[in-house]
Amino acid sequence: MWQRSALVVSALMLAVLGWAQGPQLPAGPMQPKATTACTECHSAEIILQQRLSKAGWQKEVDKMVKWGALVEAKDREALIEYLSSNFPPQKPPYVAPKNRPAR
Repeated sequence: MWQRSALVVSALMLAVLGWAQGPQLPAGPMQPKATTACTECHSAEIILQQRLSKAGWQKEVDKMVKWGALVEAKDREALIEYLSSNFPPQKPPYVAPKNRPAR
């Protein structure tokens, strides 16, 4: 019986964690690196709201690295490409999900 209760509690905890984390970054080979490097200090929503050119993303990534973001030199260009292709200036503005309370 306790095993069943533990499973129910575990499932509820995972559901709450998924809800609390909020929106995720788009899928792609650099999504895990972007999640790790960027959401260490702020939520994914900060990134989802950005609309920058490739040059703008280069400046932003370099600034964040100076502030302590852990981005290895070998990953820099791929991360900038991921961000600039997913969040370019011409992309429509981000609209936050309505089913989550504002923070």
